[in-house]
Amino acid sequence: MNPPSQFFGVAGEAIAGLRVRWLGRMEFTDALALQEEIVAKKREDRSSADDLLLLEHEPVYTIGRTPDKSSLLGAAHLPHPLFFINRGGQATYHGPGQLMGYPIIDLRRCGQDLHRYLRWIEQLLIELLADYGIAASRRESLTGVWVENRKIASIGVGVRHWITMHGFALNVRSDLSPFNHIVPCGINKVAMTSIEKETGNKFSVVEIGEALEKLAFDRIIDLRVASEAQPINI
Repeated sequence: MNPPSQFFGVAGEAIAGLRVRWLGRMEFTDALALQEEIVAKKREDRSSADDLLLLEHEPVYTIGRTPDKSSLLGAAHLPHPLFFINRGGQATYHGPGQLMGYPIIDLRRCGQDLHRYLRWIEQLLIELLADYGIAASRRESLTGVWVENRKIASIGVGVRHWITMHGFALNVRSDLSPFNHIVPCGINKVAMTSIEKETGNKFSVVEIGEALEKLAFDRIIDLRVASEAQPINI
């Protein structure tokens, strides 16, 4: 059974081929099952709209498909559940006060370019943060979004048959102390930050999610431009 969801904008209506859903606070396993269900449907129906799921998680650690598990620091000491999942990247933490975004996008419409997709997510978050007076940027060879040397958003994606799942975690007002139990994203001595920490102001995750929805509708075309310029093998 699908978990309850609501739409920020026009209920249930895709805009520019994108549908955005706010799912509230959800257990990680439920969100994963929903993503897998949507991916399976999109494989069968290539005409279906793309989805962006926005939510918060109960506290959890995840790590991607890598033989190197050193970023877990042994894992036995972790105060919250740990999941091994089919995304790229090292260990990270998700929890309340963090905006999770799971874009489920058919990259066959977007030039089948995973690197372009990752840069699109980064740019989306950089523009979002700029609206709150935060000068965020990329760092060479380090996927994610940064404020100087402080990491404010982590990105880890999985792709099945050119359909994306998993996505990004943006620290809004979250307690950052759970990151101290791991090596976040496998980067030694990385400093984590949040919108609240950078601005000194409190924002709700829902408020940031609503702002992201508007921006995603405007920017989805930037991701799909490649489909007109590059052939897609079917």
